[in-house]
Amino acid sequence: MTAVENINPSYQKAESRSEATLQIARKVLQTEAMALDEFSQLLNGDFVDAVDLIENIEGRVIVTGMGKSGHIARKVAATLSSTGTPAFFVHPGEASHGDMGMIVRGDVVIALSNSGEVKELRDLISYSRRFAIPLIGVTKNKSSMLGSESDITLLLPPYPEACPNGLAPTTSTTLTLALGDALAVALLDRKGFTADDFRVYHPGGKLGQQLMKVNEIMHKGEEIPLIRDTALMSEAITVMSDKGFGCVGIVGENGSLTGIVTDGDIRRHVGSDLVNRPVTEIMSPDPKTIKPTALVGSAMGIMNDVTEQFRKITILFVADDAGRPQGILHLHDCLRAGFS
Repeated sequence: MTAVENINPSYQKAESRSEATLQIARKVLQTEAMALDEFSQLLNGDFVDAVDLIENIEGRVIVTGMGKSGHIARKVAATLSSTGTPAFFVHPGEASHGDMGMIVRGDVVIALSNSGEVKELRDLISYSRRFAIPLIGVTKNKSSMLGSESDITLLLPPYPEACPNGLAPTTSTTLTLALGDALAVALLDRKGFTADDFRVYHPGGKLGQQLMKVNEIMHKGEEIPLIRDTALMSEAITVMSDKGFGCVGIVGENGSLTGIVTDGDIRRHVGSDLVNRPVTEIMSPDPKTIKPTALVGSAMGIMNDVTEQFRKITILFVADDAGRPQGILHLHDCLRAGFS
């Protein structure tokens, strides 16, 4: 702090206000973090029962809530859907005016309400009881309307809201959101939901790109530049020119990849007798390969790897477990797919 700043009341006031703001923010985060930690210790058999129920239903999961709980319910439904558990949000007010028909036998309802006494939920709760639709209530009050009517009640710990007035939904919504994540991940694990499954539900955007596999963008079949290890360099040069990848793969009698000849190899061995030399004299043995089911990001990592063993490369052969070439991948293919 300069001498001018030290005697400037407005600067001191601004600095004090900034520190007070940070203290409030830290207290909010600390309060919610402590509540989450306590909540994790309180989970019991009711949570397991809820997971069992959702896992075995024939229909969908309907998540509902009013106000801030409604916003959380939308996110919970979206997370469940994206991780293999079909779910959607139903607004409790709209449900009372016709949307109740979206909920049928075989479904399960998850209703969120911190107090458990939200009047807009009454019709939906009554409907679930009338048609024997399982109801999971998430509330802080076991004896509330929602808590007492639910088949399974997941109780939120009575932790104070992070709001200084103790009124604005803060801690309670964080706990409810985290509980929804816990349900989704527990169900994901039960179902053996894999990265491949995740890609099915996230084909677009960054997530879909990150899960793209090599076999989706590699060149295959007649496009792969390959010759036998008995060939001469004249054939290697011809195949390299025809295929346009700047390299040719050398395969043995069993079809496995044993080496590679690149433009660089030709330049290093250029001479009047080059075309008559066996490819095995020029090739680089044991080229780096990748499996067809590997992620494109992994292929990029190999291409960009600069170590004592490997030079940075722009071409990568794709091979199966036996080392037989299945395709070829160029750096430009990865760039066109959105990787960088």
